[in-house]
Amino acid sequence: MNSIQTLLARRTPGHALEQAFYNDPSVFQTDLEMIHYREWLFAIPACELEKPGSYVTHKVGAYRIIIVRGVDNQIRAFHNTCRHRGSVICKASKGHAPKLVCPYHQWTYELDGSLLWARDMGADFDPKQHGLKSVHCRELAGLVYICLADEAPDFNSFADIAAPYLEPHELNNAKVAFESTIVENGNWKLVWENNRECYHCGGNHPSLCRTFPDDPTVTGISDGVTPLHLTAHFDRCEAAGLPAKFYLHSDGQFRLARMPLKEGAESFTLDGKTAVGKWLGRVPMADAGSMLKFHYPTTWNHFLSDHSIVFRVTPVSPTETEVTTKWLVHKDAVEGVDYDLKRLTEVWVATNDEDRRVVEDNQQGIDSPGYVPGPYSPVQESGVLQFVEWYCATLAERLAPTAVAAE
Repeated sequence: MNSIQTLLARRTPGHALEQAFYNDPSVFQTDLEMIHYREWLFAIPACELEKPGSYVTHKVGAYRIIIVRGVDNQIRAFHNTCRHRGSVICKASKGHAPKLVCPYHQWTYELDGSLLWARDMGADFDPKQHGLKSVHCRELAGLVYICLADEAPDFNSFADIAAPYLEPHELNNAKVAFESTIVENGNWKLVWENNRECYHCGGNHPSLCRTFPDDPTVTGISDGVTPLHLTAHFDRCEAAGLPAKFYLHSDGQFRLARMPLKEGAESFTLDGKTAVGKWLGRVPMADAGSMLKFHYPTTWNHFLSDHSIVFRVTPVSPTETEVTTKWLVHKDAVEGVDYDLKRLTEVWVATNDEDRRVVEDNQQGIDSPGYVPGPYSPVQESGVLQFVEWYCATLAERLAPTAVAAE
């Protein structure tokens, strides 16, 4: 703890972090314990759980989780460990089951986590005392979040602000048209830092740059007066009933803004036109841009007029990060009729792979003894600086002696 606190205390403002933050196992474990095991984490779009009994499994650090839709249509999350001798219950990444049955000794749980059946446990055995252990779970406008902490932090302040931005996209009417999971050989913070700027876009993302503006006022963090072109876009969207104005929460954990794409662009396609004929949501114009949302430490998103894209960032090791991307379209949209899958996905499939290479090159350079943290561009990398400041402030607060003593 003290060594990490020392690293935080001697950090040079406006500069990248020291090497240990990106490859040291003890720092990585601290990140898990102080951030990922305490914060609300984006897990899945709710539409993945199509009907009662639909489930998805997820792993965050040492924790294995089941997320399941109950017979009452409520989505719940549980630790994926049997209350008998601890076996994993659901081994598949997703599926459907009328009950949750442990494959080891067939202990059987209802979809609400209560223990239904356990063979030969004796007359004194009380099944009510052996239900699955719950994980905090909330649904927000079609997005499912979980929290692994015993006591979850407030979710409502985020939900109340984000809901009006999300509701026009009607994510509960969606289906997953395609999903991609890649493992980037880089620390999770490098994945985030790369996402929080477009300084690198012109030299690395030829497909994305056809539609996404290489404009630091779009990718960065607003400071001071909003530029006239963004004000005009915000006003036009809000006049059409779409919340749009830039919002950054006071603690820096999440941001919302409906940003324009390049002039004439409507969606993330090579020709710039919408990708799906049957639109997801009730956005009234094709050129509404992308509603950009990030919520540290796990998700950034693009919500467009015709479809939506959600990204989930999950740390795997000090130098490995899983990035899962899901393309959401209207549940009644038909592939080959309403959309072409390649055209829908090709821009971000390419961009994700390009980002993977960028992050991996970054990690390799940082691993060198010759690495020295350099300064951020105040013009192009305000978003990176904002993320790093949020991370350092969160870690410092939770490592403070008074905070540790109080726990």
